[in-house]
Amino acid sequence: MVTIPTIDMVRTGKNIETLRIKNGMSVKDIQKIFGFVTPQAIYKWQHGTSLPTVDNLVILSMVFHVSIEEILIIK
Repeated sequence: MVTIPTIDMVRTGKNIETLRIKNGMSVKDIQKIFGFVTPQAIYKWQHGTSLPTVDNLVILSMVFHVSIEEILIIK
């Protein structure tokens, strides 16, 4: 039987937060990069209640200087 990998949303969210802090960025900084009116989407990512879209993952990988695979935590 084939095991289908899934994204661990909570650990991925914590990873996004860790990468943001490691890069010396605030939630407000990320909000400005994406042009979001409010920071709620970023907080949802960090709390693991939602995931960034594929295009937002591409931007995060560029901002954090890592690959998308280094952002997502697969279980």
